[in-house]
Amino acid sequence: MKIISNMVEVHVFRETEAGIEFLLLKRSENEIYAGLWQMVSGKIEEGEKAYEAAVREIKEETGLVPEKLWVAPNVNHFYSHEHDFISVLPVFAAKISSATDVILCDEHCEYKWVKPEEAKKLLTWEGQIKSVSIITEYYINHIEHLNFVEIKF
Repeated sequence: MKIISNMVEVHVFRETEAGIEFLLLKRSENEIYAGLWQMVSGKIEEGEKAYEAAVREIKEETGLVPEKLWVAPNVNHFYSHEHDFISVLPVFAAKISSATDVILCDEHCEYKWVKPEEAKKLLTWEGQIKSVSIITEYYINHIEHLNFVEIKF
């Protein structure tokens, strides 16, 4: 069995007067896991760095351009029984302007901005929920020991 890392997980959020809100995307009917709420995610292309894939996927899936991008101190992972590998995904946090409009690609049919607690209820996998908790805790409370590394792009 192989361990691979060819995908990224990106939690897009915005700052509002009431706190932060995460962008969740609903998968279209013609996609795997149709109807599932998720954050931005996607594959790393040949020769691309993971953070470059994160920025590209944000643009492709939402039309948004992040103001800031951080490496979250978490990795997500899953097992693929079809290919018998474990996939490890770097996790990123991306802050965008609160006034920006979302333009969905065909992979998603709906989006919503939600508070962290609602995001944790709508997301399916434990690793995604954990990422929301870590990002929220760091951003709201400015916890230094979480070591968010900002990426200049």
